[in-house]
Amino acid sequence: LQIHQSPKGIFINQAKYALEILKKHNMDNCYSIGTPLATKPKLDVDLSGEPLDQSDYRSKIGSLMYLTSSRPDLVQAVCYCARYQARPTQKHLKEVKRIFKYLKGTINMGLWYPKDSGFFQKHFQTLSMPNALILAKALLEGYSS
Repeated sequence: LQIHQSPKGIFINQAKYALEILKKHNMDNCYSIGTPLATKPKLDVDLSGEPLDQSDYRSKIGSLMYLTSSRPDLVQAVCYCARYQARPTQKHLKEVKRIFKYLKGTINMGLWYPKDSGFFQKHFQTLSMPNALILAKALLEGYSS
């Protein structure tokens, strides 16, 4: 996770990780496309298709899932393809590769939180100091057991 702070706000992205997974899955030289999913995707269970290697398909889906923490634009497409991890076929792999092609063209996208948006202030003000200490203690006890 890369976090860039400036006087105007905070930008969070995972460009370095995105480049690594493109290379890992041999998609670093692919062309880019404008959308992560077809307008009317036609994915189904595809019982007539030849099953592919589940571990490779799951590796691709897992890599993309990790990116969704800073890339909400990928969530729907990745989760749509994740449905078919039990018996992936060429049809499913084609859609996963489409997501990688979209990723290739949008490497530097991420989350931008402007300084004056009130996002951080609003969310952290709702926790008073005594409640914050109770929460911290509960979290620490949970990790030690």
